Amino acid sequence: MTDQAVATAGSRQFYGRQRELKALRTDIERTGLDTLTGRKAPRARVLLVAGRPGSGRTALAEELIASLADRYPDGVLRARLTEPGGDPVPTARAARELLRDLGVAEPPGAAEDELTELVREALGARRAVLLLDDAVDAEQVDPLLPDNPDALVVAVARGPLTGIPDVRPCTLGGLDPKSAIELLTSATGSVRITVDPQAAEALVEECGGLPGAVVLAGGWLAGRPEVSVADLAKRLRGLTGDPLTRTFVLAHEALPGPAARILRYLAVAPLGRADAHTASALAGCSVSAAATTLADFARLGLVAEAGDGQYEAPGHLVPLLRAQLEERDRPAEVQLARARMLERTVRLLQSCRAVTEPEGSPARRKLAGLPKALRFPTAEEAARWLASRRPALLACARLAVADGELDTLARRLIASLVRALTAHGGAEAAAPDLYGLHRLVLDVAERRGLHRERAAALLNLGDLDARTGRTKDALLRYRSAWEAGRQANDPYATGRAMESVGGSYQELGDWQRAGDWYSRALAQRLARDERADQARLYARLGAVQTYAGRYGEALRHWRAAAAGYRRLGDLPGHARALSEAARVQEYAGRPEESLRTCEEAVEWARRARDVRLQAALQLRLADTLDRLGDPAAARLHRAAADRLLETGRFAYEIRSGSAED
Repeated sequence: MTDQAVATAGSRQFYGRQRELKALRTDIERTGLDTLTGRKAPRARVLLVAGRPGSGRTALAEELIASLADRYPDGVLRARLTEPGGDPVPTARAARELLRDLGVAEPPGAAEDELTELVREALGARRAVLLLDDAVDAEQVDPLLPDNPDALVVAVARGPLTGIPDVRPCTLGGLDPKSAIELLTSATGSVRITVDPQAAEALVEECGGLPGAVVLAGGWLAGRPEVSVADLAKRLRGLTGDPLTRTFVLAHEALPGPAARILRYLAVAPLGRADAHTASALAGCSVSAAATTLADFARLGLVAEAGDGQYEAPGHLVPLLRAQLEERDRPAEVQLARARMLERTVRLLQSCRAVTEPEGSPARRKLAGLPKALRFPTAEEAARWLASRRPALLACARLAVADGELDTLARRLIASLVRALTAHGGAEAAAPDLYGLHRLVLDVAERRGLHRERAAALLNLGDLDARTGRTKDALLRYRSAWEAGRQANDPYATGRAMESVGGSYQELGDWQRAGDWYSRALAQRLARDERADQARLYARLGAVQTYAGRYGEALRHWRAAAAGYRRLGDLPGHARALSEAARVQEYAGRPEESLRTCEEAVEWARRARDVRLQAALQLRLADTLDRLGDPAAARLHRAAADRLLETGRFAYEIRSGSAED
């Protein structure tokens, strides 16, 4: 929420601005430059609501959108383009959130151009409204504009968006006196206004007609029924500063000390948003006291309810909260508050993940030892909490890394958030968020010279790049991870990186380099006697040598892989390696040897009870027998394969039926 709504806290009633609403509706139908030149408008119409913070810009935009709902049946999408502290939101991040709301899969690690193009494509055939709240400049808005004249964009900004053609700003000042008094009355009740209407007019004039200031004044009066409206107007006249600053200072000074402290520390909360846990950790008070105080703030117009127990400080108040925090609280106290908030968030995330573990597991036993306020009763409730807090949690991770003084807590927070997102959404669904989180870990690791953490972050990022087809990017990540692993003297990271570099070269079709890196990785696994990894690497070497046409080396590696899997007791792995060896023998023009090896593989697949592999091998035997001029034997093996596949299908249907029953 960027601006305080032109309404009482908790109310959705809208006051005034009828002239502005009419002008905006008219502007939708206004003939644009394209139409005048005989061309169809290539993009969505853009309406601009401009005004200073606290003028009710966002409230007016929302009221306009609500009045147009029947004309845009595909709904409303919202993106905030400025952080509560005033920093511009990167366009890529805004695009990601829009894609999430649109239900469009986002490639992890995608560049800004790709993300914005996906947004425009998704909106290209929709009659929808896009609200871009608190835009800094045209460069933020332009990449998100749909190439669809049937869509509507409503932008909110301080001033004109120079650079976007055919946009006329609807510029807001203060409310007219009648509407401002109605807004004030909604908080104070009509009696106090009726008995002294001149004082009410003087008060809204002191507020400059700004809805944000009027709401604060109304909240202050509502909490003090014994104070007259005239007295408040007099007090405001005695203060210096603009109307919003004066009303905020008065509201802040009127709060009890502990409540004022909680209010100031909302400036530290990610996205200016806090629930009872966040507020209690920041201020060092009980969760119940924080919950009561936040509800009181909402009644006073100091915060707005954001759903699911969360409250948000209006964007126009966050700079004022920060100014008070810097003036009244020592930097060491603020840093301690941040640390408490991060520690509480880590514990909640650990609890959120632990509730997904089986009963009796170490994680569940640890969960039982946490205070009741930090436990989630069910996995479903934990998932709801995680989904509703996701934007704030991601912002919390970014702020922790940017802080630079709390890197240990930042790493713990990111690790806990990665685990929670993966546990509840799965690695595939969480991949876009995970990419950003791993990049944050990389920032911390590079800043602190933590080579082990740097290697781990680079490996994770490389995996995500590889999964989305950015093989060259993945290769660079893996090579950097190998160097970091060597600096950290971490054999796991170096071995994993070498194998991943080989996999990238294999994906790129560079069999020579792939084989070289697999050989390096294999040498390390042999030295450490890591037998499962040895078998896998022999198989990977067999594959690249097969692709390269070096059948002698390929056969040697596949035989070594088969022997390794057999020693491990991995019968399916043993059968598959023999199957690949038979394929190589066939490629090398040795069909009789291929036949014998394939028969051996069939026997091992039978012992492993891998029906699908056994059937596939029977079919390969049939093909080999055809080439050897024995069609009768080939038919027998094809019939055996058919029986195996039919048996497997029947068994699957039986299991499925039992599950349904």
